[in-house]
Amino acid sequence: MSSIRIATRGSELALAQANYIAGRIEGELGLDPEIVVVSTAGDRIQNVSLAKIGGKGLFIKEIEEALLDGRADVAIHSAKDLPAEIAPGLELAAFPERADARDALVGKSTTLVLEALHEGARIGTGSTRRAALLLAHRPDLEIVPLRGNVPTRLARLESDDLDAVVLACAGLDRLGRSAVISERISEDILLPAVCQGMLALEGRIGDELTAAVARLSADQNATAAAAERGFLSRLGGDCTTPLAAHCEVLAGGKIRLRGLVSSLDGQSIARDEIEGEAAEAAKIGRELAERVLALGGAAILEGLSREADQASPT
Repeated sequence: MSSIRIATRGSELALAQANYIAGRIEGELGLDPEIVVVSTAGDRIQNVSLAKIGGKGLFIKEIEEALLDGRADVAIHSAKDLPAEIAPGLELAAFPERADARDALVGKSTTLVLEALHEGARIGTGSTRRAALLLAHRPDLEIVPLRGNVPTRLARLESDDLDAVVLACAGLDRLGRSAVISERISEDILLPAVCQGMLALEGRIGDELTAAVARLSADQNATAAAAERGFLSRLGGDCTTPLAAHCEVLAGGKIRLRGLVSSLDGQSIARDEIEGEAAEAAKIGRELAERVLALGGAAILEGLSREADQASPT
């Protein structure tokens, strides 16, 4: 049996995901998997917001370096952590799994729902998208910045006297912590992040092991990823940008894609949706982005850029 080295972050969730994929690689491809844990800047720097230290790319830079210098053969990512552009010489070979793409409200009571939160409730999140869309729905809420792995963020519910925290349903489900979810928030309120709930396998272009793991990709997931990442690519957003996109694969080879971009306070949102052929998923993603830009998204992005420049140290 040939071996394959799988690069991953070292968090509890990342290792759970990597071990799941390792099991599939061994069982379905007949390869002997080895987990290679890579420490990323995003994991090491925990007391500063991602927006201030370079965005989601901080979770993949060192992992991509491990692929490029031969320390690993493939990498497993939470696909929502991937920026619009990946490193030259690498490709996204497979999107093997998508769990619940929705966001989860976790309160001190498992019966708590978003609508029942008292006025001025303190909600913890480290996502500009979640913060903006929560404020758009409930302007009275107080958003408390939150970083760290899943157990750390759950612990801060008590330590920071928060009324609730918002995390991804997929992460909680994969860690066997579904029972803590108070509410799986409707996508009509919190449209998910690009590729939220998806796993992505990345490898070197032209490598035989990259071609091998491509067999794990699920067609519907690859189609949805192409549409959502097409939207992301055209907007050029990163974790400092409150943007969202979610694709549904419909019957008859069709897809429905919803997308938006928001101001940080949720007061200005440009959104639209589009249906089209699944075979043209990436093109549809770009087309939806153009529509959102024309509906006010361009002005919102310009405003976000000005705010970022003003916040940068001189």
